[in-house]
Amino acid sequence: MSDKKIKVYTDGSSRGNPGPGGYGIILSFGGKQTELSQGFRHTTNNRMELLAVIVALEKIKNRSYTVVIHTDSKYVIDSITKGWVFGWAKKGFKGKKNPDLWQRYLELHPHFNLEFIWIKGHAGHAQNERCDTLAVSAATETPTYIDEWFEANPN
Repeated sequence: MSDKKIKVYTDGSSRGNPGPGGYGIILSFGGKQTELSQGFRHTTNNRMELLAVIVALEKIKNRSYTVVIHTDSKYVIDSITKGWVFGWAKKGFKGKKNPDLWQRYLELHPHFNLEFIWIKGHAGHAQNERCDTLAVSAATETPTYIDEWFEANPN
């Protein structure tokens, strides 16, 4: 493994919970930075927080670097770093929310060396604030995509 790290910053938003939602992502590596966002017409905040991490990982083609994910979502951080999601998977996600996204995450997880850093939201962290702006804009200005699983399984 290289000393170089890919830095990922993510945030999710929903206007109402559920309601229109979106995610914002910043990928940073080698002095280059890429921003991504997407809006959905009906979803939840936690789904957008988790989807942001998934989409970021899906965009990373070179998996030889450590990926450091910065998020303000305790839902995402705790579920992964405390190992809860692995237990949920063994039980078929019975009674758990967002099984479709967690399964998608678990398909990616073994292919990366991941580090997770929790950032306090709305506390002036520049990249987190930018991701929040991207997520809110996606939720309010362009929520055109359909979160098909959620709309079919709203509970």
